[in-house]
Amino acid sequence: MNMSEKSKQHVDSCRFCWMCHHICPIGNATGHERSTARARALGISLVNRGAMQLEEIMDNIYECCTCGGCVSVCVTGWDPVMFTKETRLQAALENKLPEYINTLVDNCLETGNAYGKKEISRDLQKMISAHSEKTDILLFLGTDARCMVPEQAVKAAKVLEKANVKFTLLEDEPESGAQLDFLIGAADEAKQQMNKAAKVMNEYKTVVIYDPNDAKIIKRTYKEYGIETGAQTVTFTAFVAGLLRDGRLKPEKTGKTVVFQDPYQLSRDLEETEEPREIISSYAALHEMLLNRKETVWAGNILMAQYLPDVIAEVSKRRIFNAESIGGTAMVTASVSEYAALKNAAQDKVEILSLEDLILA
Repeated sequence: MNMSEKSKQHVDSCRFCWMCHHICPIGNATGHERSTARARALGISLVNRGAMQLEEIMDNIYECCTCGGCVSVCVTGWDPVMFTKETRLQAALENKLPEYINTLVDNCLETGNAYGKKEISRDLQKMISAHSEKTDILLFLGTDARCMVPEQAVKAAKVLEKANVKFTLLEDEPESGAQLDFLIGAADEAKQQMNKAAKVMNEYKTVVIYDPNDAKIIKRTYKEYGIETGAQTVTFTAFVAGLLRDGRLKPEKTGKTVVFQDPYQLSRDLEETEEPREIISSYAALHEMLLNRKETVWAGNILMAQYLPDVIAEVSKRRIFNAESIGGTAMVTASVSEYAALKNAAQDKVEILSLEDLILA
C-alpha cells in the first residue's frame, strides 16, 4: 500500500502496543480486540507486508471514530488517527472502499450530505427565511443539524434571537467538508468542498460555527490543507459564552443538576473546555463526569450510525452509564451529533439536554 514513511513508522510502533486499549470507545463498546487502534495498526502492517489485501481490512478501518482518545493518552506520541485516515484515502484512490462507504461518499458528492437528504424541515426553512438578509454574522449550522436534527438548528438560532443578535442563515449552506474528510481523508473532493465553503464564509465578518465537528474542520483542518478563511471563525459555545459575559443573555436558573459531555472536537482538538461550562453554570448546577475535558469519552454520532447502528447505540449507552454511575440524572451536550446519538439510546434514567435546551428553558 502506498503510505507515507511517517505513517509506516507509526503503524509499526503501534501494532504491538496496548497503551490506549482502555480508551477506545468503539473497542469498549464491541469488546473486540479488532476494534482497537493496535489491531488497525496490525492489519495495515500486514497489508504493507503483502500478507493481506487492503480490502480485507477496510471494515475494521471504518470502525475508528477518529476521536483521538488513543492519541491523547499515548506518551510516546504515536498517532493512530493519522494512519487510519491515510489508509481511507488510499482505499478511495484504489477504489477499494466498502460499498456502504461508497454510498455515503456518493451522497456527499450528489446531494452535499452523506445522508442523501435533498430538503430541510419546514420549521428550519421558516427560520432561514426570517434570517436570509445579509449581516456581518453568519450562523453556520452544519450538515448534521440541517439534515438530521433540524429542531436543534432552530433552537440554536433562537438562542441568538434571544440575545438580539443580527445574523444570517443560508438557504444553500455549503458542506464544510467534514463528512468527506472523515470518509476519505485529504482527497481532492473533500478539499473542493472546503474551498467552496471558505469562499462563502469569506463574505462575512464573523462565522459562528454551531457543530463542533465543523468547527474542528474549519478552524484546524483548513489550515493544515492550506485553505484560508478571511472571516473570524468562532464556535457556537464561545460565542454564546461571550453573549453571557456581555449581558446580552440574561440567564435564569433552571433548578437542574447536570453533567457535561465534552465533545472531543472542542476539548482535545480546539482546547476549548471552559466556555460551555460557563454557559451551563449560568443555568444549572454542574457536576463533572469522571472523564472530562481532554480525557472525555466520545458518545457517538449520526454519520457512523448509518453503517454501525448497533455499535453506536452501545457507545451512547455506555457514556450514559458513566453519567448514571456518578448519580447524574441529566446530561448536557454541546455537539448536535452526540445529542442525537444519546437521544436515540433507549433509556429513561438520564435526561439528555443540549446547551440550547438549558438556555431556552
